[in-house]
Amino acid sequence: MTAFITAPESVLPAPVLVVEDEPLLQQRLRGVLLALGYAPDALLFAATLAEARACLAQQPVALALVDLQLPDGNGCDLIVQLRADDPGLGILVVSAWSSEDAILGALRAGATGYVLKERDDVEVQLSIRSVLRGGAPIDPFIARRILELLPVPAPAAVGAAPAEALSEREGEILRLVADGLSNREIAEQLFLSRYTVESHVKRIYRKLAVSSRTGAVSAARTRGWLG
Repeated sequence: MTAFITAPESVLPAPVLVVEDEPLLQQRLRGVLLALGYAPDALLFAATLAEARACLAQQPVALALVDLQLPDGNGCDLIVQLRADDPGLGILVVSAWSSEDAILGALRAGATGYVLKERDDVEVQLSIRSVLRGGAPIDPFIARRILELLPVPAPAAVGAAPAEALSEREGEILRLVADGLSNREIAEQLFLSRYTVESHVKRIYRKLAVSSRTGAVSAARTRGWLG
Protein backbone atom coordinates (compact mmCIF):
# COMPACT_ATOMS: atom_id res chain seq x y z
CA MET A 1 0.00 0.00 0.00
CA THR A 2 1.43 3.39 -1.02
CA ALA A 3 2.27 5.79 1.79
CA PHE A 4 1.95 9.55 1.55
CA ILE A 5 3.73 12.51 3.04
CA THR A 6 2.33 15.97 3.49
CA ALA A 7 3.86 19.00 1.79
CA PRO A 8 2.85 22.63 2.24
CA GLU A 9 0.91 22.76 -1.03
CA SER A 10 -0.19 19.20 -1.65
CA VAL A 11 0.13 15.57 -0.71
CA LEU A 12 3.13 14.01 -2.40
CA PRO A 13 3.22 10.27 -3.19
CA ALA A 14 6.05 8.51 -1.41
CA PRO A 15 8.50 6.88 -1.26
CA VAL A 16 10.44 7.98 -4.32
CA LEU A 17 13.08 5.68 -5.80
CA VAL A 18 16.02 7.44 -7.48
CA VAL A 19 18.18 5.11 -9.58
CA GLU A 20 21.41 6.95 -10.42
CA ASP A 21 25.01 5.82 -10.05
CA GLU A 22 26.75 9.21 -10.10
CA PRO A 23 26.99 10.67 -6.54
CA LEU A 24 26.80 14.28 -7.76
CA LEU A 25 23.66 13.53 -9.76
CA GLN A 26 22.17 11.75 -6.75
CA GLN A 27 22.76 14.86 -4.66
CA ARG A 28 21.32 17.08 -7.35
CA LEU A 29 18.12 15.02 -7.62
CA ARG A 30 17.88 14.89 -3.82
CA GLY A 31 17.93 18.70 -3.78
CA VAL A 32 15.27 18.91 -6.50
CA LEU A 33 12.97 16.52 -4.62
CA LEU A 34 13.50 18.27 -1.28
CA ALA A 35 12.63 21.57 -2.99
CA LEU A 36 9.37 19.98 -4.16
CA GLY A 37 8.46 19.30 -0.55
CA TYR A 38 9.66 15.75 0.00
CA ALA A 39 11.11 14.76 3.37
CA PRO A 40 14.58 13.17 3.34
CA ASP A 41 13.26 9.87 4.69
CA ALA A 42 10.82 9.62 1.76
CA LEU A 43 13.71 9.28 -0.71
CA LEU A 44 15.36 5.98 -1.63
CA PHE A 45 18.57 5.90 -3.66
CA ALA A 46 20.07 3.06 -5.68
CA ALA A 47 23.26 3.13 -7.77
CA THR A 48 22.67 -0.17 -9.59
CA LEU A 49 19.84 -2.34 -10.88
CA ALA A 50 20.59 -4.81 -8.09
CA GLU A 51 20.26 -2.14 -5.40
CA ALA A 52 17.04 -0.86 -6.97
CA ARG A 53 15.53 -4.35 -7.01
CA ALA A 54 16.55 -4.86 -3.40
CA CYS A 55 14.68 -1.65 -2.49
CA LEU A 56 11.60 -2.81 -4.39
CA ALA A 57 11.70 -6.16 -2.61
CA GLN A 58 11.41 -4.29 0.70
CA GLN A 59 8.56 -1.94 -0.25
CA PRO A 60 6.62 -0.58 -3.22
CA VAL A 61 7.41 2.93 -4.44
CA ALA A 62 5.10 5.73 -5.56
CA LEU A 63 7.43 7.48 -8.03
CA ALA A 64 10.67 6.48 -9.78
CA LEU A 65 13.43 8.57 -11.37
CA VAL A 66 15.57 6.23 -13.45
CA ASP A 67 18.86 6.64 -15.30
CA LEU A 68 19.45 4.31 -18.25
CA GLN A 69 23.19 3.73 -18.17
CA LEU A 70 23.91 1.82 -14.95
CA PRO A 71 26.96 -0.22 -13.88
CA ASP A 72 25.12 -3.55 -14.07
CA GLY A 73 22.77 -3.00 -16.99
CA ASN A 74 20.21 -0.82 -18.73
CA GLY A 75 17.59 1.05 -16.74
CA CYS A 76 14.96 -0.05 -19.28
CA ASP A 77 15.00 -3.49 -17.67
CA LEU A 78 14.02 -1.93 -14.37
CA ILE A 79 11.35 0.19 -16.04
CA VAL A 80 9.74 -2.95 -17.43
CA GLN A 81 9.65 -4.44 -13.93
CA LEU A 82 8.28 -1.25 -12.36
CA ARG A 83 5.54 -0.96 -14.98
CA ALA A 84 4.55 -4.61 -14.56
CA ASP A 85 4.36 -4.24 -10.78
CA ASP A 86 2.35 -1.00 -10.92
CA PRO A 87 0.71 0.01 -14.24
CA GLY A 88 -0.10 3.45 -12.86
CA LEU A 89 3.36 4.30 -11.49
CA GLY A 90 5.00 7.54 -12.56
CA ILE A 91 8.42 6.72 -14.07
CA LEU A 92 10.60 9.60 -15.24
CA VAL A 93 13.81 8.84 -17.12
CA VAL A 94 16.58 11.31 -16.22
CA SER A 95 19.38 10.46 -18.61
CA ALA A 96 22.23 11.88 -20.67
CA TRP A 97 21.35 9.50 -23.52
CA SER A 98 19.49 11.07 -26.45
CA SER A 99 19.94 8.40 -29.12
CA GLU A 100 16.98 6.95 -31.01
CA ASP A 101 17.44 3.52 -29.42
CA ALA A 102 17.58 4.96 -25.89
CA ILE A 103 14.54 7.19 -26.33
CA LEU A 104 12.26 4.65 -27.96
CA GLY A 105 13.54 1.83 -25.77
CA ALA A 106 12.65 3.70 -22.58
CA LEU A 107 9.23 4.78 -23.80
CA ARG A 108 8.39 1.30 -25.06
CA ALA A 109 9.54 -0.18 -21.74
CA GLY A 110 6.91 1.96 -20.00
CA ALA A 111 8.55 5.25 -19.01
CA THR A 112 6.06 8.03 -18.31
CA GLY A 113 8.42 10.82 -19.32
CA TYR A 114 11.98 11.55 -20.41
CA VAL A 115 14.17 14.51 -19.46
CA LEU A 116 17.85 15.07 -20.22
CA LYS A 117 20.37 15.53 -17.39
CA GLU A 118 21.66 18.68 -19.06
CA ARG A 119 18.46 20.53 -18.17
CA ASP A 120 18.64 22.82 -15.16
CA ASP A 121 17.04 22.02 -11.80
CA VAL A 122 13.91 24.04 -12.54
CA GLU A 123 13.24 22.11 -15.76
CA VAL A 124 13.79 18.77 -14.02
CA GLN A 125 11.49 19.87 -11.21
CA LEU A 126 8.78 20.86 -13.72
CA SER A 127 9.04 17.43 -15.34
CA ILE A 128 8.62 15.73 -11.96
CA ARG A 129 5.62 17.96 -11.17
CA SER A 130 4.07 17.01 -14.50
CA VAL A 131 4.45 13.29 -13.74
CA LEU A 132 2.90 13.80 -10.31
CA ARG A 133 -0.09 15.49 -11.96
CA GLY A 134 -0.61 12.62 -14.37
CA GLY A 135 1.26 14.16 -17.29
CA ALA A 136 3.81 12.62 -19.65
CA PRO A 137 6.62 15.20 -19.93
CA ILE A 138 9.04 14.79 -22.81
CA ASP A 139 12.20 16.88 -23.06
CA PRO A 140 11.79 19.31 -26.01
CA PHE A 141 14.89 17.89 -27.70
CA ILE A 142 13.53 14.36 -27.26
CA ALA A 143 10.12 15.41 -28.62
CA ARG A 144 11.75 16.80 -31.75
CA ARG A 145 13.68 13.55 -32.22
CA ILE A 146 10.46 11.53 -31.91
CA LEU A 147 8.71 13.74 -34.46
CA GLU A 148 11.62 13.29 -36.85
CA LEU A 149 11.19 9.52 -36.59
CA LEU A 150 7.54 9.61 -37.63
CA PRO A 151 6.77 8.79 -41.28
CA VAL A 152 5.80 11.71 -43.48
CA PRO A 153 2.14 11.35 -44.55
CA ALA A 154 1.70 10.51 -48.21
CA PRO A 155 0.22 13.27 -50.41
CA ALA A 156 -3.55 13.14 -50.60
CA ALA A 157 -4.92 11.45 -53.68
CA VAL A 158 -6.49 13.61 -56.35
CA GLY A 159 -10.13 14.17 -55.50
CA ALA A 160 -9.70 13.06 -51.88
CA ALA A 161 -11.68 14.95 -49.31
CA PRO A 162 -9.61 17.57 -47.46
CA ALA A 163 -8.95 17.08 -43.75
CA GLU A 164 -11.74 18.42 -41.58
CA ALA A 165 -10.72 21.75 -40.07
CA LEU A 166 -10.34 22.11 -36.31
CA SER A 167 -12.61 24.38 -34.34
CA GLU A 168 -11.11 27.39 -32.57
CA ARG A 169 -11.23 25.55 -29.22
CA GLU A 170 -9.70 22.39 -30.73
CA GLY A 171 -6.88 24.45 -32.22
CA GLU A 172 -6.27 26.06 -28.84
CA ILE A 173 -6.11 22.67 -27.13
CA LEU A 174 -3.85 21.23 -29.83
CA ARG A 175 -1.38 24.07 -29.31
CA LEU A 176 -1.26 23.25 -25.59
CA VAL A 177 -0.80 19.55 -26.41
CA ALA A 178 2.15 20.56 -28.59
CA ASP A 179 3.57 22.47 -25.60
CA GLY A 180 3.63 19.19 -23.67
CA LEU A 181 0.69 19.82 -21.30
CA SER A 182 -1.38 16.91 -20.02
CA ASN A 183 -5.17 16.88 -20.30
CA ARG A 184 -5.42 17.83 -16.64
CA GLU A 185 -3.04 20.78 -17.07
CA ILE A 186 -4.93 21.95 -20.17
CA ALA A 187 -8.20 21.75 -18.25
CA GLU A 188 -6.78 23.88 -15.44
CA GLN A 189 -5.39 26.48 -17.84
CA LEU A 190 -8.59 26.80 -19.90
CA PHE A 191 -10.97 26.44 -16.94
CA LEU A 192 -12.61 23.37 -18.47
CA SER A 193 -13.35 19.95 -17.03
CA ARG A 194 -10.84 17.21 -17.76
CA TYR A 195 -13.60 15.24 -19.50
CA THR A 196 -14.35 18.15 -21.84
CA VAL A 197 -10.68 18.36 -22.76
CA GLU A 198 -10.52 14.60 -23.36
CA SER A 199 -13.57 14.88 -25.64
CA HIS A 200 -11.89 17.63 -27.67
CA VAL A 201 -8.66 15.63 -27.91
CA LYS A 202 -10.55 12.60 -29.24
CA ARG A 203 -12.20 14.76 -31.92
CA ILE A 204 -8.77 16.15 -32.85
CA TYR A 205 -7.47 12.58 -33.24
CA ARG A 206 -10.45 11.70 -35.46
CA LYS A 207 -10.06 14.77 -37.68
CA LEU A 208 -6.32 14.17 -38.10
CA ALA A 209 -6.69 10.38 -38.44
CA VAL A 210 -4.16 9.72 -35.67
CA SER A 211 -4.16 7.79 -32.40
CA SER A 212 -1.62 9.62 -30.22
CA ARG A 213 -0.66 13.10 -29.02
CA THR A 214 2.66 12.95 -30.86
CA GLY A 215 0.88 11.88 -34.04
CA ALA A 216 -1.61 14.74 -33.72
CA VAL A 217 1.17 17.31 -33.34
CA SER A 218 3.08 15.88 -36.29
CA ALA A 219 0.00 15.76 -38.54
CA ALA A 220 -1.00 19.31 -37.60
CA ARG A 221 2.49 20.61 -38.37
CA THR A 222 2.49 18.82 -41.70
CA ARG A 223 -0.75 20.63 -42.57
CA GLY A 224 0.64 23.96 -41.40
CA TRP A 225 -1.79 24.22 -38.47
CA LEU A 226 1.03 24.61 -35.97
CA GLY A 227 4.09 26.84 -36.18
